[in-house]
Amino acid sequence: MYAVFGLGNPDKEYDKTRHNIGFDVIDELASQMGVEVKTKRHKALCGIGNIGGEKVILVKPQTYMNLSGESVRAVMDFYKLDPENDIIVISDDINLATGRIRIRAQGSAGGHNGLKSIINHAGTQKFKRVRVGVGANEGNLVNHVLGKFSKGERVLAEQGIKDAASAVEVMILEDINTAMNKFMKFFMEVKIQWQ
Repeated sequence: MYAVFGLGNPDKEYDKTRHNIGFDVIDELASQMGVEVKTKRHKALCGIGNIGGEKVILVKPQTYMNLSGESVRAVMDFYKLDPENDIIVISDDINLATGRIRIRAQGSAGGHNGLKSIINHAGTQKFKRVRVGVGANEGNLVNHVLGKFSKGERVLAEQGIKDAASAVEVMILEDINTAMNKFMKFFMEVKIQWQ
């Protein structure tokens, strides 16, 4: 069994903001899986389905971003999940261009408070993550991450959401190295086409 956590903030005012792109990826996965993410448990909204025969729980923590680890810990404890092998976390990344994704098997929080909370509650940095680029901050960081994409940026963000959902599927059906290689190759090909 896998748990896929998309990070974000629960209130309507945060819908479609940069910080909530993790929620958007969960919505994309839910749509592809034919699952509704609306069951309230583990301080989150959850939905359970399958990807290629693997049981997967999709999770949107409702604790607000900075306390995301509380929900992650609750899900891990309930389903007896190992963070290194059984969980995937999706978050925004201001160090990536809008719509680009980065896949990692482990690592630091990189200044991201949601990831920091998960590291604290899981007791390890060893969990898979997909970070989705939301563009560089050129002013107030809080205003940037809680702001909405421009129309042009939203097009790029939507592609990143689809890519992140595809990456999660590859990570579950195959492995993280295959996902990393596939999406690194994809972005290199796109870069060459742009030149």
